[in-house]
Amino acid sequence: MNRVGQRVGGARLTPCTRPPRPTARSTASLLRLAPCRAAKDTIDALLFDCDGVLVDTEKDGHRVSFNQAFKQKGLDHEWGVDLYGKLLEIGGGKERMTKYFQDVSDLEPFKTFVDPAERQQLVKALHLLKTDLFMELVETGAMPLRPGVARLVREAMDVGIPVAVCSTSNERAVSTIVRVMLGAAVAEKMPVFAGDIVAKKKPDPAIYLLAARQLKVDPSKCVVIEDSRIGLRAAKAAGMTCVVTKSSYTAGEDFTGADAVFDCIGEEGDARFSLADLEKMVVAKASTNASA
Repeated sequence: MNRVGQRVGGARLTPCTRPPRPTARSTASLLRLAPCRAAKDTIDALLFDCDGVLVDTEKDGHRVSFNQAFKQKGLDHEWGVDLYGKLLEIGGGKERMTKYFQDVSDLEPFKTFVDPAERQQLVKALHLLKTDLFMELVETGAMPLRPGVARLVREAMDVGIPVAVCSTSNERAVSTIVRVMLGAAVAEKMPVFAGDIVAKKKPDPAIYLLAARQLKVDPSKCVVIEDSRIGLRAAKAAGMTCVVTKSSYTAGEDFTGADAVFDCIGEEGDARFSLADLEKMVVAKASTNASA
């Protein structure tokens, strides 16, 4: 079993605290870990969100990088932990900055930049800088892969189930996370759908529907791993099964409608769920829809 300090694909693993009772519809056989080869006939694709799911990046990754970008550009703004938690209710980094600067438009940079097109270009440039700073941080391997991610990815790939990442974050940043945290061999087989690839971001289902089209799979047979309310809404609006693994910023959110909710995926020997459990959820959902 992986322990603290062990690395997978260059990333350090950290444990998660097992809750007294997992909040899932099925608690019967959550620790049975043997990959189910029949799952390939049941699950068309396994789709992961990135931030908060693959890695708990928000507080000590993205937030820090935003603040560094502000400082480098001479902007007197600092997003604290609580403020950033509220800003996460907005999907997308550029959208997040735009909303924040609009709310404090009596301060720079929107105090000087009043033309909408100029504001858009300013935010775009700031976000590019922030992404570069974030990628430098990711490359160090300082942020740990969340427990069980590598295991579940491996289980799916071992039986030929397509695995992809669907995120509102910048595509370069997400691709770097996948390569550094999961390794180059996995990254070659794990498509990334991210950033401005779709016009509308989560909670709109566009990113998940695009992934289904590109992978040529049935949305109703896709399983999504998310960590936020807006991600859950996007997955369910796409008609997909969605399992939530709560992260540091989303633990208190309302996950009504999720097919299951856990604190993490969990490593082998301390797993919250396996590929076989996801297969059962898809089968149960199909059976419910058929009898409706």
